[in-house]
Amino acid sequence: MAPTELPPGLQRTALSADDAPDLVDLVVEAGWNQIAADWRFMLNEGGGVGVRDSDNHWVASGLCFPLGAHLSWISMVLTSEPWRRRGIGNALLTHCIALVRDSGRAVGLDATEFGRPVYAKAGFRDLYGIDRWRIAERPLAIEPPAGTAIREIVRGDLPAVASYDVARSAMRRDHVLRHLQGRVPALGFVALQGEVPVGYMLGRDGRTATHLGPVVADNLGVAQALISRAMAALGPPYLMDVPQRQRDIGSWLATAGAHAPRAYTRMLLGDAPGLEDATSIFAIAGPELG
Repeated sequence: MAPTELPPGLQRTALSADDAPDLVDLVVEAGWNQIAADWRFMLNEGGGVGVRDSDNHWVASGLCFPLGAHLSWISMVLTSEPWRRRGIGNALLTHCIALVRDSGRAVGLDATEFGRPVYAKAGFRDLYGIDRWRIAERPLAIEPPAGTAIREIVRGDLPAVASYDVARSAMRRDHVLRHLQGRVPALGFVALQGEVPVGYMLGRDGRTATHLGPVVADNLGVAQALISRAMAALGPPYLMDVPQRQRDIGSWLATAGAHAPRAYTRMLLGDAPGLEDATSIFAIAGPELG
């Protein structure tokens, strides 16, 4: 089967935000955490392709989500169980990669252990590993370092937070920050020394747990203080996707019985300077948002 060919009886079509409620069925089957609000946001800001069967049900999906003029994220590559191992996911992946490369952008994604060999064959290279932590109880709260104040993010903070973020994440994601701050304001906090940001975090509601992230900070103490404030605002369960180099965050979460049953590998096709540096990234926004 050619990379872009589909089995008989299936039809590939562009996705729109109006499809969001029906696409949740693919997430439920896969056991993932996204809800219709995630689909709607990603499809409003980016683009996607889906596959329908003869009964007009969605059986597969793939999304391309822009993070500035030079980078897009591929995510939500899902195939319903009865249609797996027939080349459908590969067809959608190939389609999404072509769309992004035609736009002149590099392609980023967070691969599961099963997807990583497929992406490697497509030319992606590893950047760093990420552990998904499942958190049922809050760890001991951490106070901010001396001289650091933490308060809720308001809309007026977002330009400064976005400027702080891009210098550390190498992603232009003002749209992501606006969406998350507006969606669950209680999870948004900024750490300040005087009027200068030294960290921030955001989060969102999910199907099975509250997702905490992104968390970007100058150091571990600021990151832990931000996470502590968010956990005090909304109770567990939580999910956090933590770069493996941030071992101290994982150790702190583990003191409360959290565990990390699965991992991702952040991968890149093309050139996105700085994306490989997770020094200030204590939790990503999620595999679907970069």
